[in-house]
Amino acid sequence: MSSSVSFRITRTAEDLAQTITTLSQRLVKLEQRQEALELQVRQQLQSVQQVPDEERATLDGIEQLLQETRQLLELTDTQADDNAFGQELAA
Repeated sequence: MSSSVSFRITRTAEDLAQTITTLSQRLVKLEQRQEALELQVRQQLQSVQQVPDEERATLDGIEQLLQETRQLLELTDTQADDNAFGQELAA
């Protein structure tokens, strides 16, 4: 009877060892897959965030035009205010 119990214990230990080995291999594969997916997501985010040089130059030009337009508007508003003030004094 003790040999039967010993055999069962040995067999169970071998089954557990095999199960642990299989689970470890699956875990390694899942970790590798996760790393690959994370890398892919990082690369996609970088490509989305990167603006081509030509587009960046165009956007910089537009920004410069907007700044110049704002300055002209401010200058025009200031001159209009000065003219209105001068007309009030003359009246």
